[in-house]
Amino acid sequence: MRTLKRREFLAAGTLALGGTLLTSRLAFAETAARDEARLVFVIMRGALDGLAAVPPYGDPGYAGLRRELALTPPGAAAGALPLNGFFGLHPSMSFLRSAYGDGELTVFHAVSSPYRERSHFDGQDVLENGSVHPHALQSGWLNRALASLQAGHVSPRESGVALGQNVPLLMRGPASVTSWSPSKLAALDDDTLQRVTDLYASDSLLSRRLADALAADAIAEGDAPTMQATASKSARYAEIARAAAGFLRREDGPRIAVFDTTGWDTHANEGSAEGQLAGRLTALDEGLRTLKEELGPTWSRTAVVLATEFGRTAATNGTRGTDHGTGAAAFLVGGAVHGGRVIADWPGLSARDLYQGRDLRPTLDLRSVLKGVLAEHLHVSAGALEDRVFPDSAAAKPVEGLMRA
Repeated sequence: MRTLKRREFLAAGTLALGGTLLTSRLAFAETAARDEARLVFVIMRGALDGLAAVPPYGDPGYAGLRRELALTPPGAAAGALPLNGFFGLHPSMSFLRSAYGDGELTVFHAVSSPYRERSHFDGQDVLENGSVHPHALQSGWLNRALASLQAGHVSPRESGVALGQNVPLLMRGPASVTSWSPSKLAALDDDTLQRVTDLYASDSLLSRRLADALAADAIAEGDAPTMQATASKSARYAEIARAAAGFLRREDGPRIAVFDTTGWDTHANEGSAEGQLAGRLTALDEGLRTLKEELGPTWSRTAVVLATEFGRTAATNGTRGTDHGTGAAAFLVGGAVHGGRVIADWPGLSARDLYQGRDLRPTLDLRSVLKGVLAEHLHVSAGALEDRVFPDSAAAKPVEGLMRA
């Protein structure tokens, strides 16, 4: 065995010490980045019409399927806002279009959770529990992600906050979270109608009668209630956005915030560039604008994910609306986002391309998007993502490159 000379020994020790210091610095940098990052998750309850929010006006089958709900291409009167020459944004989403131009918005289309039925309650449960089946888990994937980050670390603060009347399943579980409720109760009409509609879904007669009644009611009420509803939602979302920003701005506050939006179950009189859906998209878009303004410099390290339980039918129904579908759209916006892109393996809208002959066919697993965000933004380990956060999801590979380097 060769004897090391003193100079060689010192050089080897220096290299070892340097390697140890480098490893420590990298670990410290990763922890610091994780602590600096902020994440907001917005649940869009009721099944957002992704073909309206992100119209594929370049698809030759789009206008024929959507009929009076079809948006005209960018540049036309009340046309879609331009994205990439094939997809656009609904004209009510001016803030998100600005974020896209600034490289702070990525749009996902033909995306879905593993759920393939059309029940709001079961679909939302799968969206929140992170498993393949409804009611399979009693905790939420985001809470389990927080728990994996908290493991081995002692923190005097809750890492997450739920904003609303209740803590959603998404945020329930082993990790400690806090909650905040608006000063006034939110209107119950949207949520109540969604529940009744879901109960009637299996009965064709009752389902049709309810849709007819809602359509007649909307016609009788005219535009004024729609405007009032939009103003009410705008005020509510602005209040929640300000509260979320207040929590996330604090260096000793939560890193993650979650809140609900409702009213996306547009069975009747959905509208096109104007109308019921346009008003709700306006309120959401303004709420996101408020969030960015209130976060200030913290926006640069924030990512906001918006997702819904499933999409809506490709074709319109008999009451100028859309019914429960499958493939949907999702959004990732924020100063930490590597945006200015639409990510979609587009399946097409011809009759042979539709899922079960009626829905946009999903080609991207929502869990792949969520894994990518959690891995790159919060630095949740691959092992935790596979074993605890999204069990039985090995086939859903993380989408890479979603966050700024």
